[in-house]
Amino acid sequence: MTVPRTLAFCYLSLLWQRETITLSDLLRFVEEGHIPYINAFQHFPEEMKLYGRDKGIFAIESWPAYEDIYKKMIEIAKFLDLPRFPDITEDCYLHPNILCMKYLMEVNLPDEMNDLTCQVVKMTGIGEVDFLTFDPIAKMAKTVKYDVQAVAVIVVVLKLLFLLDDNLEWTLSNIAEKYNEKNKEDKPWFDFRKWYQVMKRSVDEKKQKWEEARAKYLWKSEKPLYHSSIDRAVVYKRREMVVSLQKQFSTLVDSAPTVEKKSPSSFQFNWTEGDSARTCFHGHGLQGILKKKGQSMTTKNSLYWLSTQKFCRSYCKHVTTYEESNFSLSYQFIINLFSFLLRIKTSSLHEEVSLIEKRLFKTKYSKTKKKSRSRKGRKY
Repeated sequence: MTVPRTLAFCYLSLLWQRETITLSDLLRFVEEGHIPYINAFQHFPEEMKLYGRDKGIFAIESWPAYEDIYKKMIEIAKFLDLPRFPDITEDCYLHPNILCMKYLMEVNLPDEMNDLTCQVVKMTGIGEVDFLTFDPIAKMAKTVKYDVQAVAVIVVVLKLLFLLDDNLEWTLSNIAEKYNEKNKEDKPWFDFRKWYQVMKRSVDEKKQKWEEARAKYLWKSEKPLYHSSIDRAVVYKRREMVVSLQKQFSTLVDSAPTVEKKSPSSFQFNWTEGDSARTCFHGHGLQGILKKKGQSMTTKNSLYWLSTQKFCRSYCKHVTTYEESNFSLSYQFIINLFSFLLRIKTSSLHEEVSLIEKRLFKTKYSKTKKKSRSRKGRKY
């Protein structure tokens, strides 16, 4: 049981209990120092003596990666021969309808979008209990990446509304801007351009702080590991000298004030109504983007482009590839925004978006398959 496997085991227990925490939240809490991971042995009692091979287990020199912990979690569950986990139902925090609502609030998008995300969840069948519930003893043991799946649904809805082709979203923004200027007393229409500007500024600030925190992180522990009991005296003597020198220098240089550690939160961004510096878009309407069709509302935009035209069918680990230069700047921004939020690779989110689209647009994919088959037939 290495430290990454221990973390994966912790997430398994959280999933079994259906706690209100996702894997991305757990890994972020590790980064923020709420969960011991790097130099975790410092928290062990004095009587626990670590030597030799222990150093290889506890000397962690990198942050936990989402995909790595996710795979280890499945491996442990299969190894332990665990039974089917408790059902993920509609009232459970990990259900896509609830997580979509949470992430819409997080990234400052209109509340009205939640109806559309729920429709996509229903049409794709990703909200079904059997699809969501982890079953390690099943033939194809796999669990859902609940947080990644939820943000992928939001990306699909944004594409349905704005197309994200670096053209339509700005045209709709111009319409919303004109309406809001003329009707200042009414409920404002959602302006994609204004939202983009607010979010880009907020994310850039957050990214800078995150990068600075990573750069300043002290990887060396106060309680060092040693290969044998003989090395212990030497290591401790060196450590005493370092601490003594640090104390002497701290008296000469004004030490920076210590920042109070914040309590863990599942939200990284907070948006409040009436904040002039950072506009809150939660209460903004989608009237400029939707039109009435009979008793229901439909999108004014009737176009859609698929994130992946053809899925990889070889034995490689990925089902699709993601090269930024092949996609619009708006799509890149959305993918980068959510990838940073979950601390995952952009390619992982793009892949999840493609899988949602594959379920949503079955007919489009079946047509492309037929075309490829007919081409192959012609060659032969």
